[in-house]
Amino acid sequence: MTFLHDDFLLTNEPARRLFHDFAASMPIYDYHCHLPPADLSGNRRFANLTDVWLDGDHYKWRAMRAQGVDEYLISGNSEPYDKFLAFAKTIPHTLRNPLYHWTHLELRRYFGIDLLLNEATAREVWEEANRQLGDLPVSAIFQKFNVALVGTIDDPADDLAHHQQLNAQSPYPQTTVVPAFRPDRYHTMDDVEAWNTAVDQVGEAAGVKVRKLDDFLDALAKRHAFFNDNGCRLSDHGMSHLPEMACSEKKAREIFDRARGASDDWLDPDDLIDDAGHVSPLDELRFRSFLMTFFGRLDHAAGWTQQLHLGVIRNNNPYAMEQLGRDTGFDSICDTPQFAGLRRHLGTLAREQKLPQTILYNLNPKDNYLFATMAGNFQGVLPGVRPGHVQLGSGWWFLDQKEGMQWQLNALSNLGLLPHFIGMLTDSRSFLSYPRHEYFRRIICNLIGQDAEAGELPNDLDLLGGVVQNICFNNARDYFGMPLRGR
Repeated sequence: MTFLHDDFLLTNEPARRLFHDFAASMPIYDYHCHLPPADLSGNRRFANLTDVWLDGDHYKWRAMRAQGVDEYLISGNSEPYDKFLAFAKTIPHTLRNPLYHWTHLELRRYFGIDLLLNEATAREVWEEANRQLGDLPVSAIFQKFNVALVGTIDDPADDLAHHQQLNAQSPYPQTTVVPAFRPDRYHTMDDVEAWNTAVDQVGEAAGVKVRKLDDFLDALAKRHAFFNDNGCRLSDHGMSHLPEMACSEKKAREIFDRARGASDDWLDPDDLIDDAGHVSPLDELRFRSFLMTFFGRLDHAAGWTQQLHLGVIRNNNPYAMEQLGRDTGFDSICDTPQFAGLRRHLGTLAREQKLPQTILYNLNPKDNYLFATMAGNFQGVLPGVRPGHVQLGSGWWFLDQKEGMQWQLNALSNLGLLPHFIGMLTDSRSFLSYPRHEYFRRIICNLIGQDAEAGELPNDLDLLGGVVQNICFNNARDYFGMPLRGR
């Protein structure tokens, strides 16, 4: 059997029917990704395969580092072809790593290149892909893959100029592009100088002079409203875990004043307090708890969905951090207990009847059942909630591969209602990642098809095909409720 044949990952007849007849043609609703808004507003054309495929892609960078590739050929200023050649030499060593599948799916789906990538084929692949890239601006990619919506990740201080440009004159007649509100750096206080800079920036963006906690909350609320006015309907939060302790407003004021008191630029000299500028790890967690509840209330009032990405610990290699900076591919799954923080955060908002639609993304597979049962605790009961109000999100980051997706789908199926699932997202910085939706669709069709073939589900393709189509697109469209351009 040939590699990546038409029935790739489809091991039974019901699966093949479900994928080819129901899933394959569904539009893509990519509600969480890291594509740069500037590239989107500019309908970017890429100079070469390295620009579109390797820049900023931590999956590829980690594989190349594992292969012993010099960092100069990964994130350094080496020539584009030299970087690509180093990646091509790495690919034969990624057998059974999802990169091997993704790489060849992307070469086939974007460029029709049927070669296995390696050192011998690198030059031919490079030249053919680069030849075609001139005809593949972002608009052509969106059209080719039937992308209905793209959700970016944006800092609350961002002016959203690129999104405003897209709203005024979009080059994408059938693709909606929306921002998401990502306020992580406003409760990350391990570097108090960086935190103070962030507070100043969000205050300036909101037109608020931030001296006290009330000023800070006012600035964040104004930016939340600004994002809402510019089409945002999602917030996004990434952290190791939600804090388990509550934090009173009085305590939050004390922590805020101490952090802002790092310099007399922030407070009048008479207001400076002892230990100014120092925030303990415990107080950072307390302040995060306070802000996360504040953001949840804002999301509920605006009718947004909050996305909680939990279970990651970032920047684990101190030498790499010193040499390359933050967020360059040295992150891991963490083993921090999740139960207490999830229960407190969701419970606080539920008690106030202010729990917004919520998606829980789990990075540690041992916690899949914990997350799935916690989601089930907050379905129904609250007035006005729709089916699937709290979602167990798709396999995230290190888990967005075959095994991780199967684990997530099995946990959701066993402990919740699979037909309400809002499906896959790319979570990617690359415009060449849309075959990941195909990958997911093949996996879920195979999973359901196996059950049908075994008699564990009825072999009713209309019934099962409707569920598959809903998970591929319809559920997300209905869950988020955002207007779709040209559809």
